[in-house]
Amino acid sequence: MTHDRRPNLLFVFADQLGASRLGYGGDSAARTPVLDRFARQGVCFRQCVSNMPVCAAFRASLFTGTYTTTHGMVINELRLHPNQRCLGHVLGEAGYESAYVGKWHLFANELGHHFEPRNSFVPRGPHRLGFDGFWAAYNFHHLNFKGYYHTESAEKRFYGDGVYEPDAQTEILCGWLRQPERQQRPFAAFLSWGAPHDPWEDDNVPETWRRRFDPADFPHPPNDRETPDPYADRGWHLLSAAERDRLPLWRRNYAAMTANLDWNFGRLLEALERSGLAANTIVVFTSDHGEMFGAHGRRAKNIFYEEAARVPCLLRWPDHAPAGLVSDACLSSVDLMPTLLGLLGLPIPAAVEGADLSHCALGRPGPEPEMALLQNTGAVAKWEDGYEWRALRDSRWTYAVYRVDGRELLFDRVADPWQRDDLAGKAMYRETLLRFRAALARRLGELRDGFEASSYYRDNWTDGNRCIVGSASRDFGPPVPPEPV
Repeated sequence: MTHDRRPNLLFVFADQLGASRLGYGGDSAARTPVLDRFARQGVCFRQCVSNMPVCAAFRASLFTGTYTTTHGMVINELRLHPNQRCLGHVLGEAGYESAYVGKWHLFANELGHHFEPRNSFVPRGPHRLGFDGFWAAYNFHHLNFKGYYHTESAEKRFYGDGVYEPDAQTEILCGWLRQPERQQRPFAAFLSWGAPHDPWEDDNVPETWRRRFDPADFPHPPNDRETPDPYADRGWHLLSAAERDRLPLWRRNYAAMTANLDWNFGRLLEALERSGLAANTIVVFTSDHGEMFGAHGRRAKNIFYEEAARVPCLLRWPDHAPAGLVSDACLSSVDLMPTLLGLLGLPIPAAVEGADLSHCALGRPGPEPEMALLQNTGAVAKWEDGYEWRALRDSRWTYAVYRVDGRELLFDRVADPWQRDDLAGKAMYRETLLRFRAALARRLGELRDGFEASSYYRDNWTDGNRCIVGSASRDFGPPVPPEPV
């Protein structure tokens, strides 16, 4: 018998998995029976979005409960400043045993040098952001068949020849859940899969899963266009002619990766069930962002369109979260931390900017955000001015504005789910446009978000590739020196 009746937490998130790429999300080509069933067993937050749809910004918001322009991860490949009160700190202080398995992506030291130990290994201490328990993680790579992780040293631990990384990561956490010690104190376990992130070439995807899909089943979507988006970062978001020809193959391999994650999620749920702890465990499944795959003339992420911004968010807590509940609350990345802490009955740090939506997860009435704010503070892995935008999204509308020329966009996603008809210049929608324009100005003012150019953050917020400040209104302290490896 456990000495503490507080619920456990099992938090699982994929990388680059959009909500619309799952069976329950409407993709008829997807094969995700476990997640489809899981969506019926608990709460589905079907409006959930990533506040800045890139890996590092999402992770920083997840752990701090703050926006990109507050926590400082304004671009990928930075080292997050550790002098912030994070989710792991609150969990540890409450007596939770922690486990973190998989991709971390908050500890870069030199831009692009992902595979060097000084970037790959996150030493025990402040840069683990309070995750002081079991550790089997790495900072960044997407080598699905040549993957590795670290525990308490810079030595790379390889999964083995021919071993697919998500399979191995799932088994690591399943093994941890099976240990008798899990019965003794509440736990908070995080599993961060690197799939279904690219590369989507055949040699990075298990053949047994690829064979279940045919590229012919993955044609271009209705909002596909051959002409590139003029606001897309030329170094990252545009498709060459050769890449465009490979899109059906890539979509097939993406679906194969997703089907494999579905199977692995089932393995994890089974291990939890066999441990006898499922009834007292909150299980969450989500993702950091989605993938454009040619929609609107783009690839990758870091854009306000649905394919990139909307992510799955499923939560199951037997006898507490109503089975089959579908919520239209405007939940976003910054709300995950306070919502989890609210469900666990733990204090929410004063610096948190997200909302505690635990009442929504429990099927109870209460205040909800009117809209979700989305931000883009720079190109994914480069400091390039000219692509910055801000956006607001509610359960019907998406409003966005680009910094470079002030162009506004407005989409009615109920009437136009593929976001093909920009209504910003149409007179009959002027009132809606002005309402969102005013709401965005208020929200940016509240957050002291100056809608700066990407290079502003490069020049003022970083020292090398380390984040040294987290907003225009506060300084986290002196630069953090790199730890010896």
